[in-house]
Amino acid sequence: MTAVEEDRLAGAKAALKAGDHADALAQAEALLNETPEDLDTLYVAAVAARFAARYDVAQRHIAALRKVAPEYGRGWQEAGHLARDRGDPQAAIAAYRRACQYNPSLNASWSALADMIERSGGNAAEAAAARAQVARLAELPRELLAVTNMIHEGRILKAEALCRAFLQARPHHIEAMRLLADIGSRLGVLEDADFLLESAVEFEPDNVQLRLDYIQVLRKRQKFVAAREQAEYLYARDPESPLFQSHYAIESMQTGEYDRALTLFDTILARLPRDPATLTSRGHALKTMGRQEDAIASYRAAFAARPEQGDAWYALANLKTYNFTDGEVSQMHGLMARDDLALMDRVHLAFALGKAHEDRKEYAESFGFYEEGNSLKRFQTRYSADQMTEELAAQKQVCTPELFAKQAGKGDAAPDPIFILGLPRAGSTLLEQILASHSAIDGTLELPNILSLAHRLRGRKRGTERYPGILHDLPAEELAALGADYIENTRIHRAGAPFFIDKMPNNFRHIGLIHLILPNAKIIDARRDPMDCCFSGFKQLFAEGQEFTYGLTEIGRYYRDYVDLMDHWDAVLPEGRVLRVQHEDVLADLEGQVRRMLDYVGVDFEPACLEFHRTERAVRTASSEQVRRPLNRSGVAVWRHYEPWLGDLKAALGDLAPDTP
Repeated sequence: MTAVEEDRLAGAKAALKAGDHADALAQAEALLNETPEDLDTLYVAAVAARFAARYDVAQRHIAALRKVAPEYGRGWQEAGHLARDRGDPQAAIAAYRRACQYNPSLNASWSALADMIERSGGNAAEAAAARAQVARLAELPRELLAVTNMIHEGRILKAEALCRAFLQARPHHIEAMRLLADIGSRLGVLEDADFLLESAVEFEPDNVQLRLDYIQVLRKRQKFVAAREQAEYLYARDPESPLFQSHYAIESMQTGEYDRALTLFDTILARLPRDPATLTSRGHALKTMGRQEDAIASYRAAFAARPEQGDAWYALANLKTYNFTDGEVSQMHGLMARDDLALMDRVHLAFALGKAHEDRKEYAESFGFYEEGNSLKRFQTRYSADQMTEELAAQKQVCTPELFAKQAGKGDAAPDPIFILGLPRAGSTLLEQILASHSAIDGTLELPNILSLAHRLRGRKRGTERYPGILHDLPAEELAALGADYIENTRIHRAGAPFFIDKMPNNFRHIGLIHLILPNAKIIDARRDPMDCCFSGFKQLFAEGQEFTYGLTEIGRYYRDYVDLMDHWDAVLPEGRVLRVQHEDVLADLEGQVRRMLDYVGVDFEPACLEFHRTERAVRTASSEQVRRPLNRSGVAVWRHYEPWLGDLKAALGDLAPDTP
């Protein structure tokens, strides 16, 4: 919005505040002719129309507001006020519930919710809980109430500045520490969030919300044992609580204790047989264990209980082997036509419908839904292709032959790790499954340790990053200690084999660091045809990270930058340091590529590696069901069906894109 438009919006707000509702509406609607999707202007127009008793106009603006920002708490609050004023108490209660869900700092919504429930003779316990939240908000310092509001309206940087200023004056304020940790988690500064919550829990060990937040951050950092311990603490405190049972089950899944997780899920479902979140989580556990039919049944039960449970719909699509029925496709279309879907439910359903129409060879419809899902996700992220290009260019500038000659041989000598890296959807899960079928090699996870180390070396102050330049200054003992720490900190994921796999794809950005701290580690570059790899990533909804996949231009640029950096590593590291394995070569000559990888690792050939699909192990990535089947070429050149819509991807790939036949 331009400065002139901001002044016009300020005029509409002033008229609204002065009680001139008709003028406020006129000014806001005039501005909407030029900025039809501006959230603040739509909100002012809706409020002004309601106060002017022009209810149909207010409803129209609320509908437009919901389309622009489906999880804008104040928008749902205004919908509640409108329903209340129109004499529809049930619609008002539903809208106030949504407002409180999306922005728990909206005192007016909590208060109105309690009033409406009490007047309608509804759930007294829910009304009492709403009153308790009103009282809790009243006790919050006004600065922290403002911080909470900013967080839930997406003004994260302003929230951070205000919260830090508050903590400087009151450094041990528990709620301020929790809010700053929440901000850090949303910004991806997980180490700081971890530290804040660990400290806060020490100050207030009985604060349940602190521990719940701490579990989430620990899981994001893949500190699964610590997260499970926190969940176990809450479970021991109240073993009958479905909430604590659920968290303990989910964290037990992360540490591979699936039998315990399933027992806990079944306990919850015995009491709450139609709980959609539990049914979905149970499905995830069953899928990871290879019990596909049971997983499908659990997912279907989840959206039978709650049709808009997008996570369950997408989980079926993400099996890659499930075909939706005509009735299910029709039901998903009906859900997408609603204007009250939560954002992530809509995202999940869009990706699921993309897969459903792809299976039906309806490629135009399929691409439309994939594009819709990606657009919604792209709107959420803060990814910058230019920033990523600069970050990878810095690796090339710093990691020179001179650096590696100067720091040669100073890391930890352990040969244990096998890094499989590259881009997601490049066949890395297949390579991991093949190698993990060998008796001397453990499969683990996409471990975050190298990325966390790079973040720690980078330093805390924005704009003064020390990494990768600091690699020139690290003494031999520190390089060795960093390598030894990596070996020790990843031991929890191993089952005792001499070698183990770290399958974090983004580690390709830090091969120089890996080489310096673990000079005897193996590094395998899993590479796939550019169009197949990029489009497969575009079709995938990732649980965490990989923000570059949510746009054709972004993923094409990322692939180009990846190839360029890998060429650099080939040029500056000893010949043969990185083994490149092309996915198409594995499909064409499985045994030849298996023997090549095993020779590189330094272990004898074992036939089990060719029978990888028979290996029983937990697989958590999107390819979990595919690697439990023999090789097939069904994923080759799928992008050709979508070629009319992939011009941006080809342009971003440049000379890496194929010539159109």
